[in-house]
Amino acid sequence: MPPDFLGAVLGPEPQRGVGLIVPFDLALDRELWRWVPASVSLYLTRTPFVPVPVTVEMANLVSDEAAVHSATRDLLVPEPEVVAYACTSGSFVNGATGERALIEVMQEAGAPAAVTTAGALVQALEMLGVGRVAVATPYVAAVTERLHTYLDEHGVEVVTSVGLGLQEQIWKVGYRQVIDIVRSADRPEAEAMFISCTNLPTYDIIGPLEAELGKPVLTANQVTIWAALRAMGLQAVAPEQRLVQAVDLPAA
Repeated sequence: MPPDFLGAVLGPEPQRGVGLIVPFDLALDRELWRWVPASVSLYLTRTPFVPVPVTVEMANLVSDEAAVHSATRDLLVPEPEVVAYACTSGSFVNGATGERALIEVMQEAGAPAAVTTAGALVQALEMLGVGRVAVATPYVAAVTERLHTYLDEHGVEVVTSVGLGLQEQIWKVGYRQVIDIVRSADRPEAEAMFISCTNLPTYDIIGPLEAELGKPVLTANQVTIWAALRAMGLQAVAPEQRLVQAVDLPAA
């Protein structure tokens, strides 16, 4: 390359940032990046390790307000435009009141804007005009029931749900098993399908499942990144995903 090559180099493109607070056991960082346009970087931090299985207790521990406040502060140095709490169960376990409290904690810690996975789900359902959903989860029944309660508080009916009953290593579930529980959970009266848990892989199967089921398929990682980018006035990146293609961006 000639000595003056720097004059011909166009990058790096200026970056805008999203801060992400994720559970200590999240193993799907790479999936989160797949929805993100080239102009955006993700800054991740994890909540402290807690030696308990994936239960209501764990959901409460990973959403501890002091931990979320500290994690938000950790993310502020690279100046993200929005901070997202990217744990589904942690953001719905204490209902609508608990979800709002997490938003307030992140804002009090200095986040210029804040979203949670559970709150992002409600945003997505409202934008799509969905009032009845089927739910597929990797959780034990007690955790899935908390999701039912949270959605009911927002006027969304869960017509059916299917859970895998897992208490650990959810990230090891493959696409085939996810597809199986989605097919088991789907009902004609459900206007959309929601696949819960940010540790469950879904990116490549959303479009094909939507084509098969004939309805929107929303997933935890998808709605989280979608809502964070939406708060910045940006669109997520994904072919053939109804939520992403339904452009409805508020002013950033």
